[in-house]
Amino acid sequence: MSGLTRLTLAAWAASLLAAGALLPLVKPATWIFTAAFLLALQSAVGMLGRRVPLARPLTIGAQLLVDGIALTVVFAREQALFGFLPGPLAGARVVELFRLGTDDIGTYAVPAPDTEGIRLILVVGVLAIGLLVDVLAVTFRRAAPAGLPLLALYSVAAGLSGGGAGRLWFVLAATGYLLLLLAEGRDRLSAWGRVFGGAQRTGRSGTTVGSGATGFAPVRTGRRIGAVAMGTALVVPLVLPGFSGGLLGNGGGGGPGEGGGGGGTIAAVNPLVSLQDNLRQPEDFEVLRYRTNAVDNSGLYLRLVALDQFDGTSWKSSVRPIEAVPKTLPWPDGLSQSVRTSEVTSNFVATEGYDQKWLPMPFPAARVDIEGRWRFEPAGRMLVGDDKQTTKGVRYQVTSLDVQPTGEQLSAAGPPPEQLRRDYTKVPDSLPDDVGATALEVTKGARNDYERAVRLQDWFAEDGGFRYDVDVTSGTGTQAISRFLKDKEGFCIHFSFSMAAMARTLGIPARVAVGFMPGTTQSDGSVSVGIRDAHAWPELYFEGAGWTRFEPTPSRGSTPSYTRQASPTGGPTGPAQPSQSASAQPSAAPSASESCPPELRRLGECDKNPAAADDASSGGGTNLPAVALWTLGALLLLAVPFAPMLWRTRVRARRLAPSAGPLAVWREIGDTAWDHGVEPDEAQTPRRTAERIVRAGGLDGAAAEAVHRVAGAVEEVLYAPVPRPVSGLARDAERVRAGFHANASRGGRLRARFAPRSAARLHWTASARWAALRTRSSHALSRLRPSP
Repeated sequence: MSGLTRLTLAAWAASLLAAGALLPLVKPATWIFTAAFLLALQSAVGMLGRRVPLARPLTIGAQLLVDGIALTVVFAREQALFGFLPGPLAGARVVELFRLGTDDIGTYAVPAPDTEGIRLILVVGVLAIGLLVDVLAVTFRRAAPAGLPLLALYSVAAGLSGGGAGRLWFVLAATGYLLLLLAEGRDRLSAWGRVFGGAQRTGRSGTTVGSGATGFAPVRTGRRIGAVAMGTALVVPLVLPGFSGGLLGNGGGGGPGEGGGGGGTIAAVNPLVSLQDNLRQPEDFEVLRYRTNAVDNSGLYLRLVALDQFDGTSWKSSVRPIEAVPKTLPWPDGLSQSVRTSEVTSNFVATEGYDQKWLPMPFPAARVDIEGRWRFEPAGRMLVGDDKQTTKGVRYQVTSLDVQPTGEQLSAAGPPPEQLRRDYTKVPDSLPDDVGATALEVTKGARNDYERAVRLQDWFAEDGGFRYDVDVTSGTGTQAISRFLKDKEGFCIHFSFSMAAMARTLGIPARVAVGFMPGTTQSDGSVSVGIRDAHAWPELYFEGAGWTRFEPTPSRGSTPSYTRQASPTGGPTGPAQPSQSASAQPSAAPSASESCPPELRRLGECDKNPAAADDASSGGGTNLPAVALWTLGALLLLAVPFAPMLWRTRVRARRLAPSAGPLAVWREIGDTAWDHGVEPDEAQTPRRTAERIVRAGGLDGAAAEAVHRVAGAVEEVLYAPVPRPVSGLARDAERVRAGFHANASRGGRLRARFAPRSAARLHWTASARWAALRTRSSHALSRLRPSP
């Protein structure tokens, strides 16, 4: 392996190992495979350009060009010209992905989901760092400064991950840098030949290479640089300023009121952040409207998110993976076929003013028909917007299950799965003892978990003397629960969190759901959900019925029928089918009537013309002149690295044309020799020049005879009174070119084809024309000046 190849591979490995520090920021980390492949492609182009060899700026330009094409193929293939060329549509797509990626960075907590925007930013960042490392360490042979971009990459990753980029990633990044230094040192020493040490130092044994010394200068310098770089990488993350919010947060989940969240959950738009403010709104405005075929929608709570983790400070969602929304959602956990269920279909329209990452749905949803970028979180059965997708103005249909367990079934529920019980009965050590003691006192005499849950609900809602008050200071920590049990004043957050915590102390799996109450039925049969319908309630798990809603908040919502002593009235409705009538679902083409009702005005559906909107969104069709201009620009950009080859091909064709004479063919042979390393010497005669070309190029046989034959024809043209006509000179030039090609190495052939040395004539010609232009301009100005 040559030193250049070894150094290129070391630069690639160092960049990739340093990029490993970014892996804790995003889950799943499959983006690293894309980055590794594109980084290898970039390094291969650089190595090929240096072997040709191309000028350094041309090598870097070729790498940038290949990066642009590769990124277009990976992220904007559908918008690219011919499927791979960057164009206006592909550029717009990449810009849009960058915008979505920056929004996702500010939205998601660490570890964030692997959205397309975040993936693009990560891959482009790794490619940029890799290009800097390759240029510094390989193109300019300065491996020591290449540690700076590697250090920057690791330091930023360590600062953003809040400690997620631990010792392993630091060791890997440092190892990659040291490998780069050693590869460069070996390459430099190999260029010196056999290395001998200098004079021995006092008190030391031999310092020559042959004596096994440990300390000649390049190695010592590399070690010192490595030690300084490692120390800096350890110190810099410690002094970085703290970030907060989204992906720049500490990765911890701020719960309600803090806007935190785990990976795969939305941190910046936690629905509990403004829940109390929503309940205090002086005017209730509509956020959602729906139609349903449920006989009784009093229990049709619209659930946004489930908070299942209580750390003593707040309730929050666990860090769980999200996936594509399946056509049919999986069967609810713990729900037995023996429990009576019926299907309910509801059609929803969100207002333009309701901008939320979570999709409000009845629980448990069985099927969701919605357009846009939505992801499914299986454990909480939640739909989360992806790539800046929100509920703003969306229309969707949800088929949900109306689960109707009986008190007898809940009483006879068996023990929950052990893993679920451990996860959903955890309480922090800081939880005051009076919380558990109160739970035991309230449920004293209960025979099973179902009776304990009903007694807790009734104690909060009726028997305990609690009062609903939205003006009470919000709080979700352990001390807030203890204070709430003493003061007995609060709103839905306090009731739901306290009941869930007390249920956990009794060994009942519990979590908190956040969303909206069913809303208010309107005269036209639709149901309007206002901002004041925001609500929180506990969900308790019973084997056979799954996660079951309870309502401990007094004067809010509806008490579930299975928690009352009387049996639920009315039989099951059976699987319901969505109505096909126009009134059964929100209209896709709102009326343009001047007398628009207030409900539709709040939904933003007045004075809308879908056809006009479609025409406006189409942008008036494709801008053909712009597409043609961008295509021409892309082709010109692609032609830049190949300009010397194209020029050389054109000149060769002109010189070897049938009408060309011996002088043109002789110039072509001279430039062919120059392209293969035989520099021209205009001071020599044609005969001496031919001997020099044959000797330096190692030509023999037909190729050597062709050179001498063309040289003789040139001498006749220059010196004979009447030159004799000679035919077949173009074929002689091709024989000479074939001889040089046969004797050259692979790198020499590539250099002669793609970066011919004779292309310097372009520079000479341009310089001569520029000098002539300056001379003519100077003469013209001198004539215009008045005589003294």
